Amino acid sequence: MNAGSDGTLSGWGRVPVAGREVRSEDLEALTRDAVLCRGLGRSYGDSSLPPPGHPVVAATPLADRILAFDAATRTLRAEAGLSLRAINRSFLPRGFYSPVTPGTQMITLGGMVAADVHGKNHHRDGCFGAHVTRLRMRVADGRIVECSPDRESELFRATVGGMGLTGHILEVECRLVRVPSPWLLTETERIHDIDRFIEGLKEAGPRWPHTMGWIDCLSRGALMGRGILMKGRWAEPHEAPRGVPVPRRRPSVPFVLPGWVVNRWSVRAFNAVYYRRHVPRVRRAVVHPESFFYPLDAIGHWNRMYGPRGFTQYQCVLPESAGRGAARRFLELLTHRGGASMLCVIKDCGPEGIGLLSFPKPGISIALDIPIHDETQSLVDALNELVIAEGGRVYLAKDQLTRAAHFRAMEPRLAAWTGIRRKWDPEGRLRSAQSVRLLGDHP
Repeated sequence: MNAGSDGTLSGWGRVPVAGREVRSEDLEALTRDAVLCRGLGRSYGDSSLPPPGHPVVAATPLADRILAFDAATRTLRAEAGLSLRAINRSFLPRGFYSPVTPGTQMITLGGMVAADVHGKNHHRDGCFGAHVTRLRMRVADGRIVECSPDRESELFRATVGGMGLTGHILEVECRLVRVPSPWLLTETERIHDIDRFIEGLKEAGPRWPHTMGWIDCLSRGALMGRGILMKGRWAEPHEAPRGVPVPRRRPSVPFVLPGWVVNRWSVRAFNAVYYRRHVPRVRRAVVHPESFFYPLDAIGHWNRMYGPRGFTQYQCVLPESAGRGAARRFLELLTHRGGASMLCVIKDCGPEGIGLLSFPKPGISIALDIPIHDETQSLVDALNELVIAEGGRVYLAKDQLTRAAHFRAMEPRLAAWTGIRRKWDPEGRLRSAQSVRLLGDHP
């Protein structure tokens, strides 16, 4: 959790606001007067942080019971505070896994719904909301309601990806997937430039259910966007080691590093080493699921590397309609503006999700970490202007610096979502620091 002893809360980007959490195993009682629920605090920006005038949020992690599981239908019902890590440890040994997993397993079921998370298999299986069958919620007037794709469907679609602003999610019912073994068969390939990288990503999609890539966002010219393309599928029993992967111990960054550690020169050196050490050019291996799905979880408190001012993760989707050159144009702007990121991840995106504010759309997603410094806001502004021109949008679970006017310009679904939100919360009781910044909610 990112709760300070000085009465502050922060997202994973470590930019604090005044606030504190209250916790209870009784989520129904906890949410009676709450303006916002918060899970494990892994959203990067301010979506799970309280608005300035109401600094208390209801924290859900103690409400983490598994309520029911039907192996025949693969249907899991659990309290919203149950973490993906707990689900993986309980169900992977039994041959089941989450149908969609983001880049960390330190996230609650409620958070997965609120952000409508996506993963390396979006081009095949969509967002998490596509696999949710029912929600139990407390809405703004205090009532507890159930919604689903065919019951209070407008509320359901507004809640999936709605960043917790349509009601407090109390319970989630979803379908897991069966896996043939608890191991991943992977293929990784070193690729020399962004245009070939995009081609490789699209070519891999029909053959591999999980695809993504790391790219060097500081390389220029003929090597711009060089990187490592990663592909994976669940290994068949005859391909996999015996036994179940043991959860891994992880080292931790013990303290906040000085702000100068992550800079353009250190990032350039890291990127060069990471790219060149991938030999031979194509490698195949059977790997631990945590290594493939959650590489950053291997280091505890890795967000401390970005120094005392913290960082923001910028994630956008560039639609297919923007053409194959969109990624190169994005990287050209980023390098021209001096953006430096050790983590620059690119993924293939399929159709839009059912959530009215769900992030992905057909195209490619690019995510990068940007240390907070005096020029960060102007860099985000410039990137947003390009994304708007390309017809794309940003991911609210990562956003911290987008301006309200930019968000309105990139989100044509906002009016429909706002109408449903106001129907269920006409007084605007449910709000967050992000909704004050982006949507004009009262503090």
